[in-house]
Amino acid sequence: MKIGCHVSIRHGYTEAAKTAHKEGAASYQFFPKNPRSLGVKPFDRADAAACRAFCQEHALLSIAHTAYPVNLCVEDGELGEATVRSVRNDLEIAEACGALGVVVHFGQYKGTDVLAGYKRMIQRVNHILDGWDGQAKLLIENNAGQGNRMGTTLEELVQVRQLLAEPQKVGFCFDTCHAFASGLWDGKNWCEVVQRMEELDYLPYLSAVHLNDSVYPSGSFRDRHARIGTGRIGDAAFAELLRTPQLQGLPLVLETARGSSGGHREEISHVRRLANDWQA
Repeated sequence: MKIGCHVSIRHGYTEAAKTAHKEGAASYQFFPKNPRSLGVKPFDRADAAACRAFCQEHALLSIAHTAYPVNLCVEDGELGEATVRSVRNDLEIAEACGALGVVVHFGQYKGTDVLAGYKRMIQRVNHILDGWDGQAKLLIENNAGQGNRMGTTLEELVQVRQLLAEPQKVGFCFDTCHAFASGLWDGKNWCEVVQRMEELDYLPYLSAVHLNDSVYPSGSFRDRHARIGTGRIGDAAFAELLRTPQLQGLPLVLETARGSSGGHREEISHVRRLANDWQA
């Protein structure tokens, strides 16, 4: 299984890939640039090319993640344009590094007309992808329901993708903590969740999974990650999820706190044991 973790690019893109490999990861996630800014980064293309080559040599999958301030429902104007430029920059860096795509949270609309929020999100994504001809996709992530309830259902995710001008450029990233927090997954209904994914034609476009336990209970709408097996979801529920055939070969990336070793090697091994116990 392509189990991995989030790593820092502090020492460059190639070093980030090497760090993931040293952790025993088969996949990893990275922020292409400063995660707290919507700025555009003039990146080192030679470093990105070396990163791509290293990942190909070691069969290492990667995904990127947009900056924290990105909101696909932001109003038009200067902030909207900055958002478009930032995400396009992320796509360019992800493409250069050989990443599968760039994860972005489903939009958060702060107005009272929710339909206007969906419309704005669709327009923003269309603007971001207009003219984009790279292989890296925009991967929309399900929300936890913190703040408002937009983006917490599979139906919303699928419908928004279908309404885009170029849906072939968009896939999904499924976050386990967010799904649990929103009540989509309660830790005991995984078979029903997968069945609904199949009914909605969600699975063919699922490109990555964020593998996170949850500090808070299902339906709390509170997004706080925990290390696998230490939160409210628990090992048994994750073991069931890990045996899902449709998840085989996808990057399953931990977004959890570092362990006692200063990294994620122990947690990656723990997740592999869960998967192997079920497969045995």
